Amino acid sequence: MTTTPIPELGKRAKAASRLIAKASTEVKDGALLAAADLLVANASTILAANEVDIANAEEAGATATVIDRLRLTEAKIDAMAAGLRQVAALTDPVGMVTSGWVRPNGLRISKVRVPLGVVAIIYENRPNVTSDAFGLCLKSGNAAFLRGSSGAIHSNMAIAVVLRSAVEKVGLPADVVQLVEDTSREAAVEFMQQAEYVDCLIPRGGKSLIQSILANATVPFVIDGDGNCHVYVDASGDLSMAADIIANAKMQRPSVCNAAESLVVHESVAAEFLPMAVAALEGVELVGDDASRAIVPSIGEASDDDWFTEFLDLKLSVKVVASLDAAIDHINVHSTGHSEAIITNDLAAADRFTAEVDAAAVVVNASTRFVDGEEFGFGAEIGISTQKLHARGPMGLTQLTTEKYIVRGDGQTRG
Repeated sequence: MTTTPIPELGKRAKAASRLIAKASTEVKDGALLAAADLLVANASTILAANEVDIANAEEAGATATVIDRLRLTEAKIDAMAAGLRQVAALTDPVGMVTSGWVRPNGLRISKVRVPLGVVAIIYENRPNVTSDAFGLCLKSGNAAFLRGSSGAIHSNMAIAVVLRSAVEKVGLPADVVQLVEDTSREAAVEFMQQAEYVDCLIPRGGKSLIQSILANATVPFVIDGDGNCHVYVDASGDLSMAADIIANAKMQRPSVCNAAESLVVHESVAAEFLPMAVAALEGVELVGDDASRAIVPSIGEASDDDWFTEFLDLKLSVKVVASLDAAIDHINVHSTGHSEAIITNDLAAADRFTAEVDAAAVVVNASTRFVDGEEFGFGAEIGISTQKLHARGPMGLTQLTTEKYIVRGDGQTRG
């Protein structure tokens, strides 16, 4: 298959980004709604392409989990369309004035939200990301430069054709969405190095992809990182509430980054709470320290690595601590900086935990599973950043923009 060179795709995306940056909200929303309608209208074509990817995955011996993530259905395509309509209904952040002031010399200074430019996204297996990423990039005034996995290439190509057609319908250049069709490893590295054209790279994938980004990328990037998330049950915590929260945080969807991976319990409530937790976590493999195992002998022995591990499965580490200080220290040493929770009725403890735990999101008396763009009211997200620059936490439309200073004067000169 002959593919367009990646630098040429980047060049086209950069040119298109200048046009989409000045498009009106009405035009962008029109493109999103047209894309939603065309996805549904072309469902049979997209599903046929997806069947090719499914057949190739099965022939290659892919796991049931991989195939499940890869598989599209009419219901999933309807959900993709609904997602685009939802993004169209969100407030446009572009042009929003975030602050303003007047200097003593009369200069009027304001900060205004503007698009990043070209947002590159590299992702694995989930073809719905093609549509989701396009929608968020378009609404925030960015060109979407996409590189999916080899396993989903036929699905991604079919979806991209629909999306490009939709933006043309409203007078925007089709190049505001670019899909790299070369799925080789070499192409992936080249994609990460388009510094001339890419303003921000966002990876959506596992450890090997993140490691490749860290080793090879020469463009600015935001890591959608691991979620080794903790739930700490404080001495004053409501234990019934805590049992419900840890069960939800671990079991509601264990394979996602905001699922709990470790339970930390204050020693003053451990004897009462750990049997409650074990009952609530039926079906979950528990591994713990000596103190937790002395209370519940069925808990397995935790290795040193277990404290650092994002299990993404029905497995949970358990740690008993002597104080709030010890809980905070344990979490800050082992956390990946994603989401951490405390269960407490002590306001001072909650305030210390939220101030001293170093994470993108800190939750008081609720499940870590709420750390999500849609649950935060963003409508949708492109990922959850565990970095501190330029965005941290769930990345919605606002996080796909930056700020520009506008300075207005009437003849001022600097002495």
